[in-house]
Formats: sequence, C-alpha cells, structure tokens
Amino acid sequence: MAGNQNVNASEEQARELVEQSRQADWEGKGFLKNLFLGDFRMDWIDPFPNKGVSAEYLEFEKKLEDFLKNKVDSVKIDATGEYGDDVIDGFRKLGAFGMKISKEYGGLGFTNVEYCRALELVGRYDGNVTALLSAHQSIGIPSPLKYFGTDDQKKKYLTRCAAGAVSAFALTEPDVGSDPARLGTQVTKDENGDYIITGEKLWCSNGTIAELFVVMARDPNTNKISAFIVESDPNNGVEIAYRCRFMGLRALQNGVIKFHGTKVPKENIIGKEGAGLKIALTTLNTGRLSIPAACVGASKMMVEECRKWSADRVQWGQAIGKHEVITHKLIDMAAMTYGMESLSYLATELSEVKGYDIRLEASAAKEWCTTRGWTIIDEAMQIKGGRGYETEASLKGRGEHAVGIERAMRDSRINRIFEGSSEIMHLMMARECVDKHLQVAGAMLDKKATIGKILAALPSIAAFYIPWYAGLWIRGLFTPFRYGQYGRLAGHVRFVETRARKLAREVFHGMAIYQAKMERKQAFMFRAVDIAMELTVMAASVARANGALKAGAAEGKAAVDLADVFCKNGRRYVDTKFAEFWDNDDDAKYAAGKALLDGKFTFLEPKDVTGAANSSAAAAK
Repeated sequence: MAGNQNVNASEEQARELVEQSRQADWEGKGFLKNLFLGDFRMDWIDPFPNKGVSAEYLEFEKKLEDFLKNKVDSVKIDATGEYGDDVIDGFRKLGAFGMKISKEYGGLGFTNVEYCRALELVGRYDGNVTALLSAHQSIGIPSPLKYFGTDDQKKKYLTRCAAGAVSAFALTEPDVGSDPARLGTQVTKDENGDYIITGEKLWCSNGTIAELFVVMARDPNTNKISAFIVESDPNNGVEIAYRCRFMGLRALQNGVIKFHGTKVPKENIIGKEGAGLKIALTTLNTGRLSIPAACVGASKMMVEECRKWSADRVQWGQAIGKHEVITHKLIDMAAMTYGMESLSYLATELSEVKGYDIRLEASAAKEWCTTRGWTIIDEAMQIKGGRGYETEASLKGRGEHAVGIERAMRDSRINRIFEGSSEIMHLMMARECVDKHLQVAGAMLDKKATIGKILAALPSIAAFYIPWYAGLWIRGLFTPFRYGQYGRLAGHVRFVETRARKLAREVFHGMAIYQAKMERKQAFMFRAVDIAMELTVMAASVARANGALKAGAAEGKAAVDLADVFCKNGRRYVDTKFAEFWDNDDDAKYAAGKALLDGKFTFLEPKDVTGAANSSAAAAK
C-alpha cells in the first residue's frame, strides 16, 4: 500500500541534510558571489555575453510561433482545463519535447540559451503550455540524465523523451514541501538488488500524463535520499490517484501519484545512492532559468498591450497614457521588463560559460523576475481596468479586442511558488551570501562551538578580516574616477560598486552583532539578498544597454534610456533597504506574530451568530 512513513526530522537534522546536499565547492567564478563580499566585477559581465542563436533554432522558432498563433487555443485550454491531443501531438511533431536533448538521442540539440528563448516565446502566449514543456525538460527526465545519467540510461530514455514521451519530477509530498528531511516515500531492495518504492507524491506537474518519472525516495535504513527513473506502469504499482486543479494553469496535468511497491531495476538509479537531493539542486541551477524566461515573454506582452491601450484610450480630454500617474506606470513597467530581460539573458548566457558557477545568478533570475513579473501583470490589470478583469471570451463576445490579462494573472501567480518559492530562493541565496564568512569565522557563528574552538580560530579570522574590511573602504577612494566609459550611465555603475562594498560591510556588521543568532535573522538576510539582486540587475542592464549603444544597434539609445530609468528606481529601492537594516520593527513584529500563533488575536477571526468560533478556527482549536 502507498502511504508515506512519517518522518519527524529536527531543525538541526533538516539543516544538516540541506548542507550535505548543497554544492560545497564553487565550480568557478560568480558575479553575485563576489558582490556579496564587496568585490564588484563589472568586467565579468561586460562585454555583455551574447552567444547568439543558430540558424537552425531561428527556423524552429518561426514554426513554434506559427503553431502557438494558429493551433494553440489558449481560451479553450483555459476553459476546458485540457491541452487537447492535437496540441500535445503538435509539439511532438515540432520536436519541442526534445529541445534540450542532444541530436545524438533524437533531440534538437539546442543550447540552454536557445531553449530559454523558446520558453520566452511560449510565455507570451500561454502559461499552461509553458508549464508542460518546462516541467518535462527543466526538471523532468532530460536534465538530470544529461548531467548524471549513464550512457545506457541516455540511450534508452532520452530518445523516448525527445520523441514526445512526457516526463515529470516527483519530490513534493503531503508532508514535504521545501523540507526534504521529512521525505516519507521509501525505497528498499529485493534479493536481486532491484529497488522497491512505496509512497505518495503530491503536486507532480505533468504527472497525470507522464510516461516517465524522476522519483525521490528515502532508504529507511540509511536515511539516504536517491533519485530513480520510474516508468508510469499501473501493472507495476504506479497509481495516478488524483488530478489537482488550481486557480490558474487550469490545464496543468498535475496530481497525486502513488507507488504501491513499485519495482525499479537497479540500473535505473540516477547517479549514486544518497545523491538524490544534490542531483535535484544541481539540475535546478539551470533548470529554473526557464521560468524567468517565460516571465520576460509575458511581461513584454503586457507592456505592448498597455502602451497601445494607453495611447488610444481617451479620458478627461486626453489619452490616459498622458496622465502622469499612468505615464509613470508605463515607463516603470518597460524599465522593469528591460531589467528582467537583462538578468534572464545574463544568467542564461553564463550557464553556457565554462568556469562559471551559475547557482546564485539562476536563483536571482528566478526570484527577481517572477516577483517583478507579477508586479507588471498587476499594473497591466490596473491600467486596463474592467477590460483587464474581464475574460477574453467575454470581451470577444461583445466585440472588443480580447487580451487575456486576467488569465495571465491567474497563471503567473504560481511562478513565485514552484521550483523554489520566493522565501526559499531568499534562504538559498542568503546561505551562499555568508559562505565565505562561514569558512573563515564559522566558529563565531556556531552555537555549539566551545570557547577553546573560538579562541583557536581568532588568528585566522583576524588574518582574513583586517585586510578585507580595510579594503572595502580603501577601494572607495578610486571609485569617483572610474567607469567613465559608461557615459550617462557611469554614475549608476559607481553606485553599484559603492553599495556592493557597503553591503559586504553591513552583512559583516550583522554577523558580528548577532553571531550565532544570525541564522534566525531572516529579515536582515533577506534585505541583503534583495539589495544584491537589485545591484546585479542594475549592472546587467547598464552593461547590456551600453553594449548596444556602442555596437550601433538600432535600439541602443532607447536601451540606455530604459536602463537609466531602471537604475534611478533601483537606487531608491536599494537605499531604502539599507536604511531598514538597522531601523526596523523586526523584533516587535516577530513577538506579535508569535502571540498571534498562540491565539492572542482570535477575537479578530470569524464567529457564528452565537459568538462561537467559526469553522476552520474551531476545527484547528
């Protein structure tokens, strides 16, 4: 019988598992990694990387857009909650399920840059389709096998995936979201060394139509979590138990998958036993880049629609776009979209560069672009008003231009949740932010450290921090004389450098003050992450716009204008976050929040006419 064994892991055990699963060593340089230490390396992203795309990809892109325009009925997909066989078969014929799979195994062999450009295009049209293609290739069978699969696994399964066998990733469980230490799906071995999987997975995207799964399961004897290739075979104990339905992405083939003693051949383990979470995290470093790409596509569509509407719609004697508040919204949306595009393109391009560790840039692209993408859709809804809130079918029914802003809003909200929620992305980046500090001064931050251990570490701590901290001030003496090659954007580059050094100092100050309590200061570290992301997007936007200007690109001057607006907004945002480091209500709000959990404010919750606590509150009590 399927059913997960309850695992009650302590906070310490959960943290230890994640530490063991993360990449301990950096595989190369990283712009954001150095930025956190106050080392601003503009030369690592300027010239802005631009590998370009192949003629073969451009031909595919034309076919893909034609298919999206003429064969994908997004209104119907949303209304029925089904893709339709014609849509899925159409993608198979295009080869869209094999974009990331090499030609050796029957795929199109596109680079990650090309793949993400394709997802950007799809993101302009339909979130449901984006999820179908992304879940299959970014976290399904193709990605983990590309990096960790054996030759035999690749020949057997990548060929099937390229031909259109849909795959899915099964990690989440009813009691397991972002905490894998509680994973309850179990794997044991039979007398032949094959594996037996028993358990239940929740919210498995593509799961209800998948032929193949990547399944994470725990060995109850060793507690090690491993990854397996599992065929969706009801005769082998695989049950599609339930299809989930959601606010948006209404055609998403997402559900509850149960494994009733499912036998898995021993050759179907991916990588080594116990490497499951490391495989998942490594795969996601590049896999999650498809989400920001799709967000860029959707945001471009919103900007275009709002620009046209604001130019044509007349209220109070002039086009609404000429009213200052709407004008501000429009230019902020455009500048934000340029920033999203710059960060997404930068992270994707860097994912192709040998000797570059992409983990922080990928996390930043996912978090920053999904958050700003939501803001842009929300502003588009506000600008279009009732026409934004009205469905496409209703608009068309009364003869108006039909654009699915309300559908895009419903579909896009999940972007800040799946493949790493905003909070988890912040925690991951915060952990990497202090990685060097943990290496150097870990004893000062370890609540278990003895006085002897701390004293023994002091010489090495001083040897690192004295010259490092002094350098954060000394290097600032030369900043006013640098970056003149960026013209009117030079001031923004100087701002990024000075604030990068300030960020490094503030994080150091926080660690010195809070020491072992630093791990509890999430609000403090989240501000540091927000600042670092904003500075990165500013630098990327400047490098890209300045490069376009110098190359004589048609959009060069306009790109500089957008980068300038974005950076002006970014400067205000960054300095506000800096002020909040030490002028905040974090402790008071935390105390009040704990009181809320203890029931102090239940008087605010619904009560029935007799005055008794209502429904959910009563049930919880």
